[in-house]
Parts: sequence; structure tokens; C-alpha cells
Amino acid sequence: MKRLLIAIAVLGVVALVLVNMSFFTVNQTETVLVTQLGEPVRVIDTPGLAYKIPFVQTAIPFDRRLLDYDSPPEEVILGDQRRLIVDSFTRYRITNPLDYYKAVGPTEDGIRARLNSVVTSSLRRVLGNETLLDVLSVQRDRIMSTIRQQVNGEMRGFGVKIVDVRIRRADLPQENTEAILQRMQSERDRVARQARAEGAEASAKIRADADRQRTVILADAHATSDKLRGEGESQTIAIYANAFQRDPQFFTIWRTLQAYKESLANSHTRLVMSPDNDFLRIMQGTQGK
Repeated sequence: MKRLLIAIAVLGVVALVLVNMSFFTVNQTETVLVTQLGEPVRVIDTPGLAYKIPFVQTAIPFDRRLLDYDSPPEEVILGDQRRLIVDSFTRYRITNPLDYYKAVGPTEDGIRARLNSVVTSSLRRVLGNETLLDVLSVQRDRIMSTIRQQVNGEMRGFGVKIVDVRIRRADLPQENTEAILQRMQSERDRVARQARAEGAEASAKIRADADRQRTVILADAHATSDKLRGEGESQTIAIYANAFQRDPQFFTIWRTLQAYKESLANSHTRLVMSPDNDFLRIMQGTQGK
């Protein structure tokens, strides 16, 4: 009886092990390839519980989500013969686990090695026909689209679809960077010297034009001043002449008094004249005939 119980227990354990080895779960994020003695049997892409033959069949899961691969930096030669260090990444998805398994096996190492080779070759081939300005401008989208199409075409037989290929970073080699910086500095210095020379020339022209205008304005002002002064003196003479004609005696006395005022305005003024001087006639109370 004891042996029977032991045998039943052993058979139960074996049955549980066989059941556990026969059934497996397929997640929503994966596709499972079932192989029998290394040969593919079927592909299961429906989530849920599935079965396989124990010890004979093997369930190999493949991630059906978007996968990333970072390529190591590569130095490429552009169409304008400039060297560029390109750091790129690739996004891909496993679309056919059977082709994937036949091409590179059950792991990701094989597909990554193949992706590195294909992406590097496509980068060198496409960028070899482009200039540095195109790579660093809005033309990059067109360039990357061409690279993606080429990589997709070469990887189609591997059961994967290339969703995107992008350049994460593009740098010039150190020696090229220093040379370009020196050229940029020389160009900026040349532009600065040209700007200063043009500014000095414009300044000289402005000063010359200002001096010319100043000379013209001063000449016009002097001419106007002389003209007005002449007209004023002419009017003064006419007024004096008119006044003299109306009353010559009064005009003579008034002019003499004005001469006294101007001559004796300063208290320190001293005049030495003879008594019979005509200048003193009014002060003496006599008029010359």
C-alpha cells in the first residue's frame, strides 16, 4: 500500500511537471515561435495560454514592441570631402519571427550586428553624396528618409521593419573643428575690418558734407548780414538826411550833444582842447555862424 501511494505521488509530480512544460503564456507584447528539435513549427501571435510538446518543442518569445539600437559613432566622408563623426540610432520592429529566427537565431545579438553593418554602410553611401551644409540643415530629413528606405530594403529578409533611422549627433573631428574655428575667426576679423573701413569712409563723407554745408550756411549768413547792415545804414543816412533837412540847427545841436555823451561817458575821460574849439561852442553857449 505504501509503495502504491509513493508511485501515485511520483506520477502526480511527473504529471504536474509535464503539464507545466506543456503550457505557456503568450503576452500581449510578444510573439512566440514554437520549434521542434530546432525546426520552426508554428508562430503564435494571439495573447493567452498555448501548449507545446514537452522535451520536444521549445517556445521562443520575440518582443513585438518598437526596439532601439544605438550604433557606435562612425567617421564618414561627405560629398564635399569633409569628415564627420556620426552618432546614429535605429528603431525597428520584429514583423516576422520565422524569418527573424532563420536569419539570425533567437537572440537580439545577431540582428544588432547585422543592423550595425547595414546602417553604417547606408550612412557612408548616402552621406558620401551630401555636403556638410545639407547634413546640418533641414535637408537632414530627406537624407535620413533615404537612409531608412535603403536599410529597410536590405533588412526586409530578416523579418524586421525599420521604423526610423536618425542621426543623434554629428561632430567634426577635433583637428577639423579647430581649423574651421580658425577660419571662422579669420572671416569674422575680415568682416570687422571691412565694416570699420566702410564706417570710417562714411564718417569722412558725412564730416565733409557737414563742413561744406557749414561753409555755405556761414557764407549765406555773412552775405545776408552785410546786405541787412547796408540797408540799415542806408536807412539811417536817409533818416539823418531827412532830419537835417527839416531843422539843420536842431540837428547840429543834437549831434553835438550825442558827441558830448559818447566822449564824456567815462568819468575818467579827459579832453584837452583850446577855448575856441568848435567842439565846445554849445558848452560855451555860442553858435558858430
